[in-house]
Amino acid sequence: MNELEVKVLLAEDDKNLGAILKAYLEAKGYPTTLCINGKEAFDAFSKKDFDFLIIDVMMPVKDGFTLAREIRNINKKIPLIFLTAKSMQEDKLKGFEIGADDYLTKPFSMEELLMRMQAILRRAKEIKQPGRSIYKIGKLTFDYNRQILTIKNQDEKLTSKEAELLHLLCENLNEVLDRSVALNRIWYDDSYFNARSMDVYITKLRKYLKADPAVELINVHGVGFKLVVQ
Repeated sequence: MNELEVKVLLAEDDKNLGAILKAYLEAKGYPTTLCINGKEAFDAFSKKDFDFLIIDVMMPVKDGFTLAREIRNINKKIPLIFLTAKSMQEDKLKGFEIGADDYLTKPFSMEELLMRMQAILRRAKEIKQPGRSIYKIGKLTFDYNRQILTIKNQDEKLTSKEAELLHLLCENLNEVLDRSVALNRIWYDDSYFNARSMDVYITKLRKYLKADPAVELINVHGVGFKLVVQ
């Protein structure tokens, strides 16, 4: 079913749900390794190559946020979806801040999980397509295809969403990038919650870009953002 086999690491402490999700994903062509706690999942990640992560937030031994942070310290690029029984926006924003690509609140349909996975994989594939990929931002260099921002000879590996957002800003350098355009291009939805999560990524990009004082990422009130190079 897939052009390239996508190997999934599923961390879910509910054994029944985990078994059902594993069987469903494998039936759809995604080989899946199921782990029942965060420590077991990290051990599996350390020993095998995976292409996609599905992590339950509330797990014994090691929770999902801790697991995700540890994995992001090793690999900032691998796609990640959080699963949770919580619906609080603060938890969702925390997940996005760690570097999640998406977030599903239980109960959810397996079809929705699959559709969200496929959307994330499509975006990752688009990033790798030929075309302009190197951007000079003042003293910084952004390699869009490799998702790397180089600052004073130091490489900063960006997450997929960070790279997509910075790419749009570079394409509109010194011009306003409309919020709704960015939300629909990257999140496929300009809802209030997605706008909040985009603000998290804007804050993270500002931290990277401040290495060059001549570069500013400014808010244009009520409209969007502008990447400015003096």
